[in-house]
Amino acid sequence: VTIPLHAVPTIPAEPLAGKIVIDTNNYYPDRDGRIPELDADTITTSEFVQRHLSGATVVKAFNNIIARHLGSLARPAGSADRSTLLIAGDDAGAKAQVVAFLDSVGYDALDTGVLAESRRFQRDTPAYCLPYFASVTDPGPGTPAGADALRAALAAFAPRA
Repeated sequence: VTIPLHAVPTIPAEPLAGKIVIDTNNYYPDRDGRIPELDADTITTSEFVQRHLSGATVVKAFNNIIARHLGSLARPAGSADRSTLLIAGDDAGAKAQVVAFLDSVGYDALDTGVLAESRRFQRDTPAYCLPYFASVTDPGPGTPAGADALRAALAAFAPRA
């Protein structure tokens, strides 16, 4: 699912029942309008998607990297400078399939836990895009970021008060 978050309720849920859905969404209130549950941090964007697509299995991935970096940072398995992407989901089997897919497109994966844990790499967190920047003012083609860099960014997460 790669659409503005406000459009998620327009997705036909029935055709996705029984499928794994990779959720790449992020919440931008200026674009998406206010979503009270997200503003209050009582659910994550992926839990919002999962609730709408209740018959599908949602796995969060690809949301914490700039799309244009996906091509420049992909590397073959075993490369010393292979980047890692974060994932979260409530179903271990679905996450394993997403990890295999990420591997096939040139990325390692770091499992952060259940969908609720995806708040640690949503917009405005240390793990959101920053690990892949050469510079915050000029992200350029992107900088490889491995699991250690992402673990450090996740550790720097501070929940909203």
